[in-house]
Amino acid sequence: SIQHVYGAQHPPFDPLLHGTLIKSGSKPPTTPVKLKKVSTFQEFESNTSDAWDLGDDDDELLAIAAENLNTEVVMETAHKVIENHSKLQEQHKFQEHLQEEKQEEESAQLTSVACGDNRLVKSVSEGHTSRNASENSSMQRSQSLPQTSTPPLVSGMADYNTSATPALTEREASRLDKFKQLLAGPNTDLDELRKLSWSGIPKWVRPIAWKLLSGYLPANVDRRESTLQRKRKEYFAFVEQYYDSRNDENHQDTYRQIHIDIPRMSPEVLRLQPKVTEIFERILFIWAIRHPASGYVQGINDLVTPFFVVFVCEYIEEEEVENFDVSSLPEEALQNIEADSYWCMSKLLDGIQDNYTFAQPGIQKKVKMLEELVSRIDEQVHRHLDQHEVKYLQFAFRWMNNLLMREVPLRCTIRLWDTYQSEPEGFSHFHLYVCAAFLVRWRKEILEEKDFQ
Repeated sequence: SIQHVYGAQHPPFDPLLHGTLIKSGSKPPTTPVKLKKVSTFQEFESNTSDAWDLGDDDDELLAIAAENLNTEVVMETAHKVIENHSKLQEQHKFQEHLQEEKQEEESAQLTSVACGDNRLVKSVSEGHTSRNASENSSMQRSQSLPQTSTPPLVSGMADYNTSATPALTEREASRLDKFKQLLAGPNTDLDELRKLSWSGIPKWVRPIAWKLLSGYLPANVDRRESTLQRKRKEYFAFVEQYYDSRNDENHQDTYRQIHIDIPRMSPEVLRLQPKVTEIFERILFIWAIRHPASGYVQGINDLVTPFFVVFVCEYIEEEEVENFDVSSLPEEALQNIEADSYWCMSKLLDGIQDNYTFAQPGIQKKVKMLEELVSRIDEQVHRHLDQHEVKYLQFAFRWMNNLLMREVPLRCTIRLWDTYQSEPEGFSHFHLYVCAAFLVRWRKEILEEKDFQ
């Protein structure tokens, strides 16, 4: 089950501070509220909000939670939920039945035409040819750079509820509409975008949302297309200028280490594709050459993967990107994905570059902060680790070095990064709480010393 995670933007709900949310009919607490220092995770958990499912209906949900619901209200609500679910299932079945009947009717018409004279057969084939040509041209247009006639990077989000896309729930459709309305405006409100993104970003708008949250794209819609074209040309100018120097003696160590680390990345199916390896080598080498203060450090290679996978989703419809053959994409699309991944990764590393400079002081500082945080939220686990002389740096270094990329599935990492990027303080702030939740999640195994390593 998903554990509650404390987030800086959403402090614990306190009925005394949010008295206006409670209806006048509800009874006040009979016992005084007694403030005390949180010493265990159970107490910490009971006083924190759920960062995974907060949306615009937070106030309403908190008000409902503060009321004393009787059994009749609960049963009535449950019956309504069951009825709505049954209706949705019946609608889906009815739509599938209509679609099957339509396909049978079309096949019958084609059969009857084929039995007629040759001229009719020719006209039907021409009609299909023209229709296929129009579909192919529209697909090519959707994969090319955004046109000026529609808002850049927003026009591709219009047909999200097609037959190729699984049906959305009412809540998912509502959240997607909110994102689309916000992104389609002349100037995107980044503060509002961060609030919406905290609870997760729909996959159809995630590419443009990440580019905006990372600072790669401007908030002004009219400037986005020119910015994309300029930054993509700038990246490939770096490639032309620096990439051939990988064979130089002074850059051999850097390129060799990159070449060794890329096959270690996750997911395995994606990293084994030669085209993906080629793109990642260019991105990492160009970044290392342009950032001599740190150069390339093991762990940076993992930070490219989420951006690459998300930006590939702009050009494909498959649910499982990890199993998609990237080399089947047009060359222009691959170049756009590569350049966008480089710039967004650079924006991310600009905020945590002290993680990768000499002696990696940023990571050491964050591990110390994690130790202090765990000592406050679960004193028993902290004391147990200390008694057995287990240092936090021994197991948490990798958590900080590659932002848990090696610890959780890729889809979970991408969901985590939705929230990470919505934090004004950046990745590091919320990442500490996630790492602390990891330890508390394993508290039973840690205390019983079962396979802790």
